[in-house]
Amino acid sequence: MIHKLLAVSLLFSLAPVGAKNVPVEIDEWTVEWQNTRPRDPAVADDGRVWFVGQAGDYAAVFDPGDESFKRFDLPDGAGPHTIYITRDDQIWYTGNKARHLGRIDPDTGEIEQVAMPEGELDDPHTLFEDSQGRLWFTAQWANQVGRYDRESGEIVHVDVPTERARPYGIEVDGDDVAWVVLLGTNKIVRITPDMKLTEIELPREDARPRRIAITGRGIWYVDYARGYLGLYDPGAGEFREWQSELGHRSGPYAMAADDQGRIWFVETHPDPNRFVGFDPESESFFSITEIPSGAGAVRHMVFDPPRNAVWFGTDTNNLGRARLPE
Repeated sequence: MIHKLLAVSLLFSLAPVGAKNVPVEIDEWTVEWQNTRPRDPAVADDGRVWFVGQAGDYAAVFDPGDESFKRFDLPDGAGPHTIYITRDDQIWYTGNKARHLGRIDPDTGEIEQVAMPEGELDDPHTLFEDSQGRLWFTAQWANQVGRYDRESGEIVHVDVPTERARPYGIEVDGDDVAWVVLLGTNKIVRITPDMKLTEIELPREDARPRRIAITGRGIWYVDYARGYLGLYDPGAGEFREWQSELGHRSGPYAMAADDQGRIWFVETHPDPNRFVGFDPESESFFSITEIPSGAGAVRHMVFDPPRNAVWFGTDTNNLGRARLPE
């Protein structure tokens, strides 16, 4: 079955895209702190956009209304990798280089640090909240996935069996099952609430999945190495894959699903980077838009439902918004 599905996906990869292209409108704002790699935004209920400066040890919030930035300095050497807003409006970031999760008080700027257990989870990477308010996170080079219970203060983790697997993107489904892509190998993993991990091998040995999105159709991922968009159906245990127009010259990285189930990702190998949309109904790449600043790389992005937009940061020191078609 897998071989048959892959054959279908290759046919789709040859379909022309330009004739039916629906470009999106992209706005960008230059972040005032130069060369700080703004990345991994999160949108608050009031429409303001939080992000971290990975190379600047700060978090910041951007107000699209008056186009203003406000900076919150983090501990020296924090190396923040991502920021996340919980359902109860707490602002959390990962201290990737300084071995902690951090909570920012947006009124005072005070920071509460949650240190990682000694010898474990050394590099918190990407966060996602489950229905219990617990924060799941990947630790790429530690080769582990952790979970922090904000009520009890307990941190638990599981080791990835494959060595140097590099757990990277993570999302949690409606059953509190965490799904993680392993950038260092051709696998994704499923982790149940009782922390039991199952590795699932992708159809191709040379695949290197980097980010993940969950919709009603299943688990979506982008293959950074070979330029595929993939879908795993957990119920059937089957894969579908579609190769992008540029194939291995694509380098798909950041991705997000919108409220119509469409998938959006950014190709980081071409210059300028390209913002690409995929329609699961027609099984086609229907939208390709060059990012005005070039972007350099877009590493993570988030869908903003009230405004039907996707927000992202760029290595060219910009904060970006893609306004999606209806």
